[in-house]
Amino acid sequence: MDRRIMELFSLDGMNAVVTGGAGVLGSSICRGLALAGARVGVLDMKNFDQVAEQLVSEGLKVDGFYIDVLKKDEIVSCAEKVIAKYGRIDILVNCAGGNLKEATTSAELSFFDLPFEGLEKVVALNLFGGAILPSQVFGREMVKNSDGGSIINISSMNAFRPLTRIPGYSAAKAAVSNFTQWLAVHFAMEYNKLLRVNAIAPGFFLTQQNRYLLVDQNNNLTPRGQTIIQHTPAGRFGEPEDLIGVCVWLASKASKFVTGVVVPVDGGFNAYSGV
Repeated sequence: MDRRIMELFSLDGMNAVVTGGAGVLGSSICRGLALAGARVGVLDMKNFDQVAEQLVSEGLKVDGFYIDVLKKDEIVSCAEKVIAKYGRIDILVNCAGGNLKEATTSAELSFFDLPFEGLEKVVALNLFGGAILPSQVFGREMVKNSDGGSIINISSMNAFRPLTRIPGYSAAKAAVSNFTQWLAVHFAMEYNKLLRVNAIAPGFFLTQQNRYLLVDQNNNLTPRGQTIIQHTPAGRFGEPEDLIGVCVWLASKASKFVTGVVVPVDGGFNAYSGV
């Protein structure tokens, strides 16, 4: 491959931080960014050290940092530690998020009885902790970069096609997509035209948060899981590694004229009409 093409996608010399970096999807993204050459900070409430140590054992440049994305003062504290160690931040991936059973309708819990506390927590985690607050704190540093940088939010297929049973999660992820577009315009017009903001909308990936909806205790597909696979032309759930390529692209110079977009990574789910 021509070296010039490889350099377009290279993250050599860049510093990246990934909130929710110790999760199933986040840790895979951390590995991918580090393999592309970045020094990566794994930001999470727990297991950040273990994930960092595992990636370091693979020969990658990775560090672990504690963060609570729902507490702005702790995000600030984390950012200060990262800046003290790295000097600057080039890439922010907002990967913190998830759903809760108490914000999910079921035979036992109707929409009318969903507790406010559960809905509030899901919206707060995915919208405020999962996008807005880290973008405020880390973005304040990133707008200073003369060569800009890249913020990557994690939206969801629910932002395109709202799914049954998860009203809080669907609403929050739709808001993440809208906020991504808003912030892309705001940063470019008010602060730094080279600081880009985009989002990835994963389709259906098995995680700890959604496993109970998609597979049963014997690891067989639930009726919901079967329906999803039937409506995914690729015929499978996504693997965490499927997010690496698009993350590296959005973080690198290869996408230097791309900002304000939400990229589906869904095996064709959003394109399929069912017919």
